[in-house]
Amino acid sequence: MKRVFAALAAALLCASGSSAVVVPVPEPDQSVIEGSVLPPKLSAFRLFWPDSSQPLESLTPYTLRTALFSDYTEKHRMFWIPKGRKASVAADGGIAFPVGSIIVKSFGWPDVNGGRPVETRLLIHRAEGWVALPYIWDADGKDATLALGGRRVAVSFKSPDGETHDIRYAVPNKNQCKECHSLSGEIVPIGPKARNFVLPAGATDYWRGITFDKPAALKPVMPQWDDPKSGSVADRARAYLDVNCAHCHNPAGSASNSGLFLRWTDDPTTVNYGIGKRPTAAGRGSGGMDFAIAPGDPDHSYMIYRLESTDAGIAMPEVGRSTVHREGAALLRQWIAEMPKASH
Repeated sequence: MKRVFAALAAALLCASGSSAVVVPVPEPDQSVIEGSVLPPKLSAFRLFWPDSSQPLESLTPYTLRTALFSDYTEKHRMFWIPKGRKASVAADGGIAFPVGSIIVKSFGWPDVNGGRPVETRLLIHRAEGWVALPYIWDADGKDATLALGGRRVAVSFKSPDGETHDIRYAVPNKNQCKECHSLSGEIVPIGPKARNFVLPAGATDYWRGITFDKPAALKPVMPQWDDPKSGSVADRARAYLDVNCAHCHNPAGSASNSGLFLRWTDDPTTVNYGIGKRPTAAGRGSGGMDFAIAPGDPDHSYMIYRLESTDAGIAMPEVGRSTVHREGAALLRQWIAEMPKASH
């Protein structure tokens, strides 16, 4: 598709008889982004080149130090902020995107559909608030279709350890999107946090609409959960919990009634972080164990029990995965095992 764009540019140059013609880079359709409709096709937003899953160059790609686990999918993350508008960064590292912004995340596997994405999720900041929309890519990979009710997609892929997984991958429905992205009852972005961003080389102050003008929001940076050089076992475990659990497990999240708060900024020595914390309700979720985190004893910590389960009613997170993230669970096991056991 880029070759088509180059050919078009060359044709325009020839037609004009001048080498000074500049062909503008296409931009997303701001009228659709800020409008009130829920387009049945992803192409309506003009985020990707026609008939492909190749995003426009006007979108800003970004990566995270520690990312949410979603059945070993590879994710391609991008955002777009309308020209003339800027995002701001709060002291806690949260990023406030202006109205008209859109956050785009595509999910797929290298060995599925030739590496093309299976789904693309949008977070759209409209005047009335954020809107979350899931789109499933059509079989030919030329466009994606809105799936407000979600869907199960049969896929077979290999995890990094070489094991083959045959699952029915869960594309969330619109309500499930809201469940994870809820803060005080409102939909908000949960992935882009200043401390967790991997900034492009040289982009220390300004990055396509985001002004990083609050040093406190950037330091200390969150470590990469699977890189021992980036932080201690405890810090990497806490980063993992922040990204995979804290969007619900915080005082304003959908799991606030659990009393278990797992944000990077929460005190990890308290009961509210899980140390010696008893279940708030009876049920299968605790597996008959007494504490979310039993220091020195991961086998009797129901946090581990839930992370290592795929059973509905036990598994945590409740949505977003059909497989166990063995490597992530192993890190948390090591973290708990290295905690000094409580004296009696």
